[in-house]
Amino acid sequence: MPDQSSVIDHGAAEVQKSSAGLVSAFKPTTQRAPETVDRAERAEQRRMFALTATCLATVLAGWIGRGSGLMSPEVALGFYLVAYVTGGWYPVLGTVTALRRRTLDVNLLMVLAALGAAAVNQWREGATLMFLFSLSGALEHYAMGRSRHAIRALMKLSPEQALVRRDDVERIVPVEELVVGDVVIVRPGERLPADGTVLAGISSVDQAPITGESVPVPKSPGSPVFAATINGDGALEVGVAKLAGESTLARVIRMVEEAQAERTPTQRMTEWIGTRYTIGVLFVVGLFIAVPPLMFGAAFAPAFYRAMTLMTVASPCALVISTPAAILSAIAAAAKRGVLFKGGGALEELGRVNCVAFDKTGTLTRGRPEITDLVPAPGVTTDELVAVAAAIERHSEHPLARAVLGSATVHELLLPRASGFRAIVGNGVEAVIAGESARVGTIALLADADVGVPDEAITRAESLRAAGKTVVFVSRGSAYLGSIALADTIRPSARGVIAALKRLGVRQTVMLSGDNARVAEAIGAELGLDSVRAELLPEDKLTAIHELQERYGAVAMVGDGVNDAPALAAATVGIAMGGAGTDVALETADVALMADDLATLADGVDLSRRARRVVRQNVTIALGVIAVLAPIAALGFIRLPIGVIAHEGSTLVVVANGLRLLAARRTVQ
Repeated sequence: MPDQSSVIDHGAAEVQKSSAGLVSAFKPTTQRAPETVDRAERAEQRRMFALTATCLATVLAGWIGRGSGLMSPEVALGFYLVAYVTGGWYPVLGTVTALRRRTLDVNLLMVLAALGAAAVNQWREGATLMFLFSLSGALEHYAMGRSRHAIRALMKLSPEQALVRRDDVERIVPVEELVVGDVVIVRPGERLPADGTVLAGISSVDQAPITGESVPVPKSPGSPVFAATINGDGALEVGVAKLAGESTLARVIRMVEEAQAERTPTQRMTEWIGTRYTIGVLFVVGLFIAVPPLMFGAAFAPAFYRAMTLMTVASPCALVISTPAAILSAIAAAAKRGVLFKGGGALEELGRVNCVAFDKTGTLTRGRPEITDLVPAPGVTTDELVAVAAAIERHSEHPLARAVLGSATVHELLLPRASGFRAIVGNGVEAVIAGESARVGTIALLADADVGVPDEAITRAESLRAAGKTVVFVSRGSAYLGSIALADTIRPSARGVIAALKRLGVRQTVMLSGDNARVAEAIGAELGLDSVRAELLPEDKLTAIHELQERYGAVAMVGDGVNDAPALAAATVGIAMGGAGTDVALETADVALMADDLATLADGVDLSRRARRVVRQNVTIALGVIAVLAPIAALGFIRLPIGVIAHEGSTLVVVANGLRLLAARRTVQ
């Protein structure tokens, strides 16, 4: 498993490999950085495969030429030397780099094994070792590049140019020259060049590259939009809100790259073990070289060859790569689904949560009231009831008023003209329609105007309130028109998410709400939550999280990233809703659900659990192969080339097993 950190410096500092050769960084402010990274990586990949191919060709030439008698031993040795140089190029660079850092790694074991084979005149087998190790490294580099590419490809989505209007003149400028306040024009089918707000135009925008949403989102003046998303059928004028390097896309990719670079606890443990294990292997190999000849009079060459074989099969290549192979793939797959992990540690922690706590408003519910029930009086239509209420509420800023007006707009109702609007604190609002006083509010408000509310309407209102809904009554003149029930409606995906979490093994789902107990309990019962805690202040939610951790261990908290900040910070994993729209969510939470879609939470938990299983499988495979091969090699029952094939095969198996996570399916359809 060659170490890529010592590979040629590409000069632009666009590509920097970690010690495991798995993660590349980029300049978020440079639009062409992805192409630079891809070109550099492709060039390096070509070099690796070219060196591996040369190594194979020279090994075969020496092997066939010497075996057929067409080649002298000296000429065959020359071919084997070329195989050593080409196959050992990256392992030697990795070894030198590791020694400079005063560390030992698996490259050293492979290099020493090949040199050991040469020392006992087993050039062919040493060259074969170099070829197989070089091939393993090249294939591993190619495979792991797929998980990096899954994220890096997002940066290519952002256009390089934008049509901007400045001083009433339209011109095309590079995206990096856009400034905050510019007005860019986005034609149908084009990608948006920057984050901003729609100033004019109506369209739908495919936000999948940022949020993972599968359905285009309607956009109208005032709607936020993001760079790299795809405009639909309508033209839009967008006011630029962020520079290219500060866009949501750039920040997402930067955070994912940082998350991939961060070592998880399991990875740190395996690397710690790997370093000390390497030292142990070198010590045991030294004993196998020295003890048989010195204490038992055995021939040096066979003992030395056996020791080199043991060193090869005992190398912890597969163990070291077992964790990053899974973690990088899971982070990339999650990001494509709109789940942004802030680090590999968050991915691991989410995979072991036993309890998930939810905020109510804006998390399990939409965060805004909507009309749920219309109960018109006899002889009154629902359209008439809503039209009168909307006409009165037109001048109100109350959330309930916006819900009524929204319903009237959706149903394209013609509203009567209202004047003399007046708010009666605690009771409702009133206005004058066609010379008659009209009211929306409580029974007391209507009673003050001598408007009687039928007993059956009062009974129905009580049942609606028992279900956690707010009920207002509407009158015009002395006539009672009916009642309207409103509630903060449950997200369509919420029930499916709760059920999916339970299928995934989450033992407890809890609501932590500041709302009144009746409303919270009604929603909790409808969603099938295990418990509900209501009327909580932020500090009460914090206390609740600590109590849940004492009882269930790892606890995840899902909230809006602002008023739930204390609970999000205290939870084992803090998960913020709507990360694409809020800077706070992106910066503070361990995990951000980029779309305002709760369904992606189940995807994140599922990927985390899958990743933990894959890591366990990989570690078992890696240690199992060593446990089987090492005793056989120690007893001299395995030749070096066979040991290398089995050993390098296990490395490729764990990489391929980790890459399976890139194809993980959606949990909630």
